[in-house]
Amino acid sequence: MIMKGKKDIGMESLIEKGDVLIEALPYIQRFNRKIIVVKYGGSAMLDEDFMTNVVQDITLLKLVGFKPIIVHGGGKAISAHIDKLGMETQFINGLRVTDADTLDAAEMVLNSVNKRLVQMVEKLGVRAIGISGKDGNLLNVEKKMSDGADIGFVGDVKKVDASILLDLLEKDFLPIVCPIGLDDDYNGYNINADDAASAIAKAVKAEKLAFLTDTEGVYMDIDDSGSVISEMTVSEAEALIEDGTIAGGMIPKIQNCINAIENGVSRVHILDGRIPHSILLEIFTNKGIGTALLNDGDEKFYKN
Repeated sequence: MIMKGKKDIGMESLIEKGDVLIEALPYIQRFNRKIIVVKYGGSAMLDEDFMTNVVQDITLLKLVGFKPIIVHGGGKAISAHIDKLGMETQFINGLRVTDADTLDAAEMVLNSVNKRLVQMVEKLGVRAIGISGKDGNLLNVEKKMSDGADIGFVGDVKKVDASILLDLLEKDFLPIVCPIGLDDDYNGYNINADDAASAIAKAVKAEKLAFLTDTEGVYMDIDDSGSVISEMTVSEAEALIEDGTIAGGMIPKIQNCINAIENGVSRVHILDGRIPHSILLEIFTNKGIGTALLNDGDEKFYKN
């Protein structure tokens, strides 16, 4: 038996790293100068290491030729802040009622998160601009109702002024969007970050939309962690909603994905933001680790 020395093992490790880079090459070529919208939220925002990984990944996308836009949430941080203030929280149909005081608290937390993300991206040598949906009336909204019930200052996006974001991208900035918008009377509204990201992706005609979540993707069997669906078409997703495979909180997320695809976004990804470098592994490897949604008839990228 021939024993490999440390030098041989070290060389094999370097070669494997080179293979990974070569595997990424066709994806870098395919998506060079294309816009990708990343919705960042969930538990990955509460842990400093998770946050660092996500910011590094998105910054790398920028440096290899993508044009990323970050749309961030802050729901868990908002809940913690409201609890800390001793404010009473009311829910209707599972949705938080956002009164004026709650909106003020949410906007304060979201703006803090926004500037923290700007700071982290800038530290990596990329120019970032934090922008609220209020700025330049970027996100124009109308009041959202929940099955006819009033849930306060929660808005649905009516219109996105894409020119603001496209101008920032053209000037080589990485835009980071806080999901607060204005209605026609200039009242402020909190916006679900998934909804905001989907609306922005459609408006800027993004090539990709990625949702960083607290789940590994869409499961064929929710009790089997190995049953994540790598790719599915719009028709397949609709069938899985119809038969109950996709249920609960995943339904509105998938509906956002379908809506984005039907409005020109090429591909939508659902990823676990807690897995280090999940967005890079999904986009730049032959076998993604999340779920990708694509239009009926489109080419499937990943090899089984």
